[in-house]
Amino acid sequence: MIGQLTGLVGQIEGERCIVDVNGVGYVVSASTRTLAALPQPPSVARVLIETIVREDAIQLFGFATTDERDWFRLLTTVQGVGAKVALAILSANSPGEILLAINAGDKGSLTRAAGVGPRLADRILSELRNKVAKMPGGGGTVSAPGIVSGPSVENDALLALAGLGFRRAEAWPVLSRVLAENENATLDLAIRLSLKDLAR
Repeated sequence: MIGQLTGLVGQIEGERCIVDVNGVGYVVSASTRTLAALPQPPSVARVLIETIVREDAIQLFGFATTDERDWFRLLTTVQGVGAKVALAILSANSPGEILLAINAGDKGSLTRAAGVGPRLADRILSELRNKVAKMPGGGGTVSAPGIVSGPSVENDALLALAGLGFRRAEAWPVLSRVLAENENATLDLAIRLSLKDLAR
């Protein structure tokens, strides 16, 4: 199994690139983030590799960081998320944004990726919610505000901020901090303080 390639970056096209290692050109599929991080051809680059062997093909998937590779591995454990869809999710969201989206139950961030509809996004959220604590930046138990039924300042404020154009993944960490610092904050105060922080 190939775990890493170090060689000359050949052409970069679409969703893949060629890495020339001692005269052998390896075709590597990657997210747009990894492709953007590669040096311009023909510079030397080190690319982390996940090798997937199928009956009819051996495919190489490349990553600029271990975080991205680890998220690729986790995403592909979800039924319906193949390698192509996992790369699309990693192209649309950084590893940190995926973590925030799952913590916040933010389906919208996931459906920005090609091939991810509302049903698949729901499955990703439900299957990975209890697994992301082990991921980079996961740290401890995972809660999912916005999934809890019933009215609350947190849920109402998240809805209000979403209505103002802020994604749940970016609004939730700010709102959580505001509510932690102002225990008995009213809905109006929570929204105003969050907006002040988000506007920076």
